[in-house]
Amino acid sequence: MTNTPLPLPCLVGDIGGTNARFALVVAEGDAVSLGVVKTAAHPSAEAALSALLASAPARPRSAVLALAAPITGESVRLTNSPWIISARSLIETMGLEEVILLNDFEALSLSLPVLGPGDLLPIGEGTVADGRTKLVVGPGTGLGAAGLIHLGESWLPVPGEGGHLDIGPRSREDERVWRHLAPRGERIEGEAILSGPGLVRLYGAVARADGGEPRFASAPEITAAAIERSDAVAAQTLELFATYLGRYAGDLALVFLPRGGVYLAGGIARKLATYLAASGFRAAFVDKEPHRRLMEAMATVAVTHVNPALAGLAAFVRHPRRYRLDLEGRRWTP
Repeated sequence: MTNTPLPLPCLVGDIGGTNARFALVVAEGDAVSLGVVKTAAHPSAEAALSALLASAPARPRSAVLALAAPITGESVRLTNSPWIISARSLIETMGLEEVILLNDFEALSLSLPVLGPGDLLPIGEGTVADGRTKLVVGPGTGLGAAGLIHLGESWLPVPGEGGHLDIGPRSREDERVWRHLAPRGERIEGEAILSGPGLVRLYGAVARADGGEPRFASAPEITAAAIERSDAVAAQTLELFATYLGRYAGDLALVFLPRGGVYLAGGIARKLATYLAASGFRAAFVDKEPHRRLMEAMATVAVTHVNPALAGLAAFVRHPRRYRLDLEGRRWTP
């Protein structure tokens, strides 16, 4: 599973359901940002890249792209966007020598060993043990998760689709809200609540549970009203969101036992980092009897770096042998 160096310059990209971010690794130690595009503003990745690369300092010879979807072949449809990313198409249209496709949270996990103190905000107590398993969880347009296991002198990412695990009520208050989230008892996955669209859905359920109707239609409006304490329903919703995120991250932590830390990443976690540190997130995370003491020893940290997935991809491009990525069926050449 030894990874060989890629031809430079190498295009790295973090392509989500709403935004796509790109940079160019032109030499060891250097990465040039190419900017951010809205996926809805372009018909395809090729069209977006054609516009971005027109003013790039060099043409890429290879590409490593992180996609918000499971990688099941050379052509991948994004989970929350109509874009279809085709490795063969990128090779042909851009003249690339090599293309690697990774899961977006796999790329986020690659960044964890290289992020510094200025990129992180601790949430509660707990200790990050050096060289131990790490876990990243992130609400954004969707909900993602991945593990990162330390093996000797290298790191092995473990991607998955953890955002689609079931989530359910625990308290009477939860049950009161859940009647409006799932009135017919249908399955509720984590992403249905712990994401931008999920926050809107949760807010609507809280409003109706209180006998009213929602005032706001977007996650930014809800979070702003909650933080300003200008809307009681929004404030209640955001606190429930933090609690549910803590429970969910705690459930995943019981699977991985990440003594190297649990990291909250993605746009929502970054914007709400200070709020999460003062919320019920940590209390919900550790509330896992009979393993409360085990959970209390684990660190929970918000990632405040603006583009951690790009940082992870750039780290892999610069030092591929520090990571053990299984690239079978995910690496293409002409």
